Amino acid sequence: MPEASRAEFFFRDPRAPRPNRPIGVGVLALIERDGALLLERRSDCGRWGLIGGGVEAEESLEDALRREVREETGLVVTSHELCGVLLDPSRIVRYPDGNVVRLISFVYRTGVGGFETLRRSEESVDLHFFRPEELPDLDVIETARPALDLYFAANAQPAILRD
Repeated sequence: MPEASRAEFFFRDPRAPRPNRPIGVGVLALIERDGALLLERRSDCGRWGLIGGGVEAEESLEDALRREVREETGLVVTSHELCGVLLDPSRIVRYPDGNVVRLISFVYRTGVGGFETLRRSEESVDLHFFRPEELPDLDVIETARPALDLYFAANAQPAILRD
């Protein structure tokens, strides 16, 4: 995939571009099955990321979580628990259209009604469950790494990560 047509993700990277759009508010879902975490291989960059996306202006965070999980996986959210808010100003994404956005993400432990309807969307080329020991060496987008840190802090109270 040519570099100009790929999304690029930055976290604590001094080479990150300066945002040229308003702050993006998003939701991320931590969905487990048998102790493994669901990730998607994104079609915009070929790398792994968490299920989630942007919150529309008229949506609650929980409605956005339900919509994103359904759109990206076909799964139906039955429960959710906020486990953290990622506020670090260095979480930046540059999209192929030239938009550069600083991300604020609400991360939820997410229960689903079953995995019979699991399917990938056009936004991904693969969906896969990874065991915790596989995650550190996986080619995960930079902006997802802080959410994985929350995942590894399994018994932690909800956290606000600023930096």
